Amino acid sequence: MPIYQSQIITSLSEISKKDWNSCCFNDNTSHNPFLSYQFLNALETSGCATAETGWQAQHIILRKSNVIVGVMPLYLKSHSHGEYVFDHAWANAYHTAGGHYYPKLQSSIPFTPVTGRKLMVCEGENDKQVSDHLLNTALSLAKNLGVSSLHVTFAESSEWQFMAEHGFLKRLDQQFHWLNEDYRSFDDFLSALSSRKRKNIRKERREAVADDIEIEVLTGDEITEDHWDHYFAFYLDTGNRKWGQPYLNRLFFSLLSKNMSDKIVLIMARRKGKYIAGALNLLSDDTIYGRYWGAIEDHRYLHFEVCYYQAIDYAIRHGLKKVEAGAQGEHKLARGYLPTSTYSAHWIRNPSFRTAVADYLVHERDAILQDQEFLTSLAPFKKD
Repeated sequence: MPIYQSQIITSLSEISKKDWNSCCFNDNTSHNPFLSYQFLNALETSGCATAETGWQAQHIILRKSNVIVGVMPLYLKSHSHGEYVFDHAWANAYHTAGGHYYPKLQSSIPFTPVTGRKLMVCEGENDKQVSDHLLNTALSLAKNLGVSSLHVTFAESSEWQFMAEHGFLKRLDQQFHWLNEDYRSFDDFLSALSSRKRKNIRKERREAVADDIEIEVLTGDEITEDHWDHYFAFYLDTGNRKWGQPYLNRLFFSLLSKNMSDKIVLIMARRKGKYIAGALNLLSDDTIYGRYWGAIEDHRYLHFEVCYYQAIDYAIRHGLKKVEAGAQGEHKLARGYLPTSTYSAHWIRNPSFRTAVADYLVHERDAILQDQEFLTSLAPFKKD
């Protein structure tokens, strides 16, 4: 059995981009841009995900013979904001019973409800052995810190099962994803829909740009700081209305553009020469991920065009397999996005509270699966 040494780092500056990404990007994992050193470091360097904002890094680094063989993104949290797997009710119940739910440990991508591997293993290493050591290190840290709980959110399904074998509780939720069935064009995709849904989407696309609105799709070096200035204004407007205080600052978007511009697709809407709306997308090798829509003018159906239809069009043109358009939103169903399971795993210290949560999760999983089955029956595609 190899001898592994684990280390907790409180900033990504303590590890090189090469070493982190060698575990994040390999032939055994999808190249998720949100787990990359560039994305996570931009969150830390900009001050968005730090101890001051309630996201104190506790990343786990695993070495074998002084060579990094695995990493796990991990944060000590003083709240439950920016996670998209909601445990506020658990926190309230824990406090009502006289306990302290915070701080807790959270393995997630801050402010980003995107599925991705959290136990990241370098290529060529024994996946199970490294994953075991990473997870056991996280559990040991949770016990040593005396936190109430350890949560791994938006995990891959295989990790979900693996963590259950280590005593974690299994939680299920859903998002709506669009899948590319080798469509040749947007019209080819529309031909797979029922007549009524097809006509409705065509109507929405026409009306979205009817008021002299132009759509721009920008990537790489085409995106300037001026574009980010406009986009950030849209982001702030939506953030201030939706959750009171936006999670991301202006510097974050500049760092993102500087360090991973080849993974960015910025879709902007302009009316009479003035930018009025936009949506940020990031790319993996097979998926386009939609993030952070915003607008300073209200135009019917523009949100659907910029966030959903343009992403589908881009995926088809570039041969991508999937569009992930963020959390929630049953309105996506009528636009070709299907319900898809998401997974999280939870370790809870207190045995009595753990039992209560475990019972709740059984009923919640059943309800989610029933809802998925019902929603899938309402999908807009032609029936066989």
